[in-house]
Amino acid sequence: MPFKRVPQKFTASIKEVVIGTGDNAVTLGGENVFPLYSFDSPIKNPPKVGVEVSDRGPDRNIPGIAAFYAGAEGIAGVVKRAGQMPGADFVSLVLESADPNGENRSIEDCVALCREAAEVSILPLVIQGSKNAEKDGKLFEKIAEALQGKNVLLLSAKEENHKAVAVAAVMAYGQKIGAESAVDINLAKQLNVLISQLGVGGGNVVMNVGTAAAGYGFEYVASTMDRVKGAALAQNDLMLQLPIVTPVAGEAWAVKESVVSEEEIPEWGPVEQRGIDMEIATAAAALTAGSNAVILRHPVSVAAISKFISELM
Repeated sequence: MPFKRVPQKFTASIKEVVIGTGDNAVTLGGENVFPLYSFDSPIKNPPKVGVEVSDRGPDRNIPGIAAFYAGAEGIAGVVKRAGQMPGADFVSLVLESADPNGENRSIEDCVALCREAAEVSILPLVIQGSKNAEKDGKLFEKIAEALQGKNVLLLSAKEENHKAVAVAAVMAYGQKIGAESAVDINLAKQLNVLISQLGVGGGNVVMNVGTAAAGYGFEYVASTMDRVKGAALAQNDLMLQLPIVTPVAGEAWAVKESVVSEEEIPEWGPVEQRGIDMEIATAAAALTAGSNAVILRHPVSVAAISKFISELM
């Protein structure tokens, strides 16, 4: 008996969120099928790939990254070069130096740096904070004001600071925000509800449901994304019908496989290749699980994941 496949598509869909302006603006979400199920129905907006740039500059200890950014000086030069990376759809600036437990760069200096980056970026800009909820709440408010009209995505707003970030960024200055939770569908939905109660519409919010490097508890990430997409599409849960953005780079390049020297464990092979492999494996898994965009660091990873997406569409 011949097999007759029945397409599985839904009347519900993921809301669209636009970041950036003009011809280079990027639209996240909009699909009404499960992740990468282009064989069931055309995916209106394929997943996107972002390039992560630290405010401290690229890691020039990694040969491939150093070569790509050769000659790029200052945040303006680095951000401009990142926007030229083949396969990139947007640039994500991480304000690592703002961390109060680290360099504790002032809010004023961070705002000036973001303004400089926004002026030269040819692609939409995503800004990640210091991971300190209190400082990020104040920081994102000032950044949102300074970059008014740029339609940037501020990633991420947490439960502890979501009021300050959502009201300032979205309602006052017309930016987009990410709702960040810790790998739990109930926490993700709860934060989305809290943000919606402030009057912020779904077209202004993406989710960062958390991540981990492949092999490091990633099954929890995959199951969370799977449940989020299932509830959003199959159960028409309005509070979960938001695009997911996953910052992969920070996790993938921090695990043992990506940092242990070749002298210590020679059988593992070149350090850089291990980092690339970890980044690609994690990004591919995140996209398969339901992410609408991944943020990567290495040019080889960006090119590989961009090709992975295009060949599945």
